[in-house]
Amino acid sequence: MIRRTLWIVLGLNLAVAGAKLGYGIFSGSVAMTADGFHSLLDGSSNVVGLLAMMLAGRPPDESHPYGHGKYETYASAAIGGMLVFAAWEVGKRAVDGLTGHASLPEVTAVSFVVMVVTLLVNIGVALYERRMAKQVGSDLLHADASDTASDVFVSLGVIGSLIAVKLGFPIADPIIALVVALVIVRTAVVVLTRAEATLSDRARLDADEVCRAVREVGGVRGCHSVRTRGTTSEVFVDLHAEVEPNVTVEEGHRISAEIVQHLSEVFPSVVDVLVHLCPAGAAH
Repeated sequence: MIRRTLWIVLGLNLAVAGAKLGYGIFSGSVAMTADGFHSLLDGSSNVVGLLAMMLAGRPPDESHPYGHGKYETYASAAIGGMLVFAAWEVGKRAVDGLTGHASLPEVTAVSFVVMVVTLLVNIGVALYERRMAKQVGSDLLHADASDTASDVFVSLGVIGSLIAVKLGFPIADPIIALVVALVIVRTAVVVLTRAEATLSDRARLDADEVCRAVREVGGVRGCHSVRTRGTTSEVFVDLHAEVEPNVTVEEGHRISAEIVQHLSEVFPSVVDVLVHLCPAGAAH
């Protein structure tokens, strides 16, 4: 599902990038060229994502007992890095325009047609990708959807700059290009922050909510030392469950199995639970 989504988005991003870059360079519009460069980076991000999915989709093995899911997060971090590079390139073009080192853009009816059509495509892609990201719980699709959504606002700004240039304010072109660079930086921060949450093993579930669910299992007297990590779609849980001191090994095994099953039902993203049984009332 994720791979198919990325292939569809890749094709659309390349078409959008080609249209913006081609006419942006032809007309001399720094803002349109910058927007096209941003869209081209979207396509590159999709390629990185597809390669990552080939690795992330592999089952757990002896070297990777927890699976290969973090390769998807590495890909989203790579997308963030690409966005930083894109912001640098766009910012340089904007500065060139502001300092008079770029030619004045030529704005025609075709300029508006290209931007409006690509804007509509970007809106459709962003909505589709965000819906799929929520459906499958993918960090990669969330990152890519945020990137694509930023294109929508960028394109609106570019259209505004074309109108301003047409009205006799050519300085609007590099100014909007500079705004594009800032938008890309903001998107990069969001994407990299999401990746950092996974790579740094930030807690994925609220410990109190997990303990509340654990205490709903028969035989459990308490819960503590909850630790969670992983991606938004694959969460690993480690916890201590308190039981009566005289519980047998067989009964303890049953309680542990019920805890695992119950947590998987309450939190669908949970893929593995490690339960440590300890006597109720003992020091933590």
